[in-house]
Amino acid sequence: MSELSTLKCEACQAGAPQIEEQELAQLMRELPDWAVPVRAGVMQLERVYTFKNFKLAWAFANQVAELAEAEFHHPGILLEWGKVTVTWWTHAIGGLHKNDLIMAAKTDALFS
Repeated sequence: MSELSTLKCEACQAGAPQIEEQELAQLMRELPDWAVPVRAGVMQLERVYTFKNFKLAWAFANQVAELAEAEFHHPGILLEWGKVTVTWWTHAIGGLHKNDLIMAAKTDALFS
């Protein structure tokens, strides 16, 4: 389990600073299975989790949804047969905040 997964999200509102490039690079070492795509100019975190069937993928998607609701920080979740794609970014700031990396680590902890 990564150290990030033990942290709590902080309240984040419009105008909060996006994560700095140096901190992002350092923290991404704890998240080796995550990609950092940029869509429409918005940096995001994304990982695809694979499962043996739809039911296991569905159960995991539900766990991610429960985690998101508990932290009040919500990802994109794409549920397909045998896989779940989770995408974290902070809508209010149009990019990545440390909260997104914390939530990615917490998502990984659900999968282990």
